[in-house]
Amino acid sequence: MAEILPLRDAVARLVHDGDTVALEGFTHLIPHAAGQEIIRQRRKDLTLVRMTPDIVYDQLIGAGCARKLVFSWGGNPGVGSLHRFRDAVQNSWPVPLEIEEHSHAGMANRYVAGASGLPFAVLRGYTGTDLPKHTDTIKQITCPFTGEQLAAVPALNPDVSVIHAQRADRAGNVQIWGLVGVQKEAVLAAKRSLVTVEEVVDELEPVPGQLILPSWAVTAVAEAPHGAHPSYAQGYYDRDNEYYEYWDSIGRNRDSFEQWLNEKVFGMEAAK
Repeated sequence: MAEILPLRDAVARLVHDGDTVALEGFTHLIPHAAGQEIIRQRRKDLTLVRMTPDIVYDQLIGAGCARKLVFSWGGNPGVGSLHRFRDAVQNSWPVPLEIEEHSHAGMANRYVAGASGLPFAVLRGYTGTDLPKHTDTIKQITCPFTGEQLAAVPALNPDVSVIHAQRADRAGNVQIWGLVGVQKEAVLAAKRSLVTVEEVVDELEPVPGQLILPSWAVTAVAEAPHGAHPSYAQGYYDRDNEYYEYWDSIGRNRDSFEQWLNEKVFGMEAAK
């Protein structure tokens, strides 16, 4: 059953050095507050997993938390490159970063396999690409019924998956609505899970198109208002487009990034 904890305590309990950690959310409900708390607690040697790593992963990589990234696309959406990600790959700053690249379909199927308790997933994909030459976790498999050549990818089972949602009740049941990516699958595939929410309420009022994660599927819930900012949380706030543009100037060089890190992340620790 999910335990409701302060964000600091939830990260301290669930995220450990060397873990494989997935922070999921597609355009909407990206768990930025949790990502910055992981930085604040100085976690290291993490294998970061995310279908679309954007600026929260740029921050984690730049802070030296990651040793490996498993992903299918990376960038500052609507703006351009992730400069801390690029610096880590090209120059090993602040630490070397290993990458494992897949397609969106491959990553989604890996989460589904993990959530389903299966060892791998099979899909029609990667044909005509160079990814199988560079990614050891993509193999060819022959369908035993038709003889068709298919792609096989191993299940993803993170040590901990972190997502953001709109609401949870006091029993730890989580309510999500709007644009939903692989959050459900990421939580169900993980050994442990943390859901940050805009608010904890006495009762979850039904919303059209909602997704409910029952308390038994979640390890911990942490209330984190505006915890998805600068991404958006439908029903609570809009996407902060200016912040994404602002991040390009901050992340572009090491000095401005370290200044941001000290003021906006570690500085918040001192203010508590």
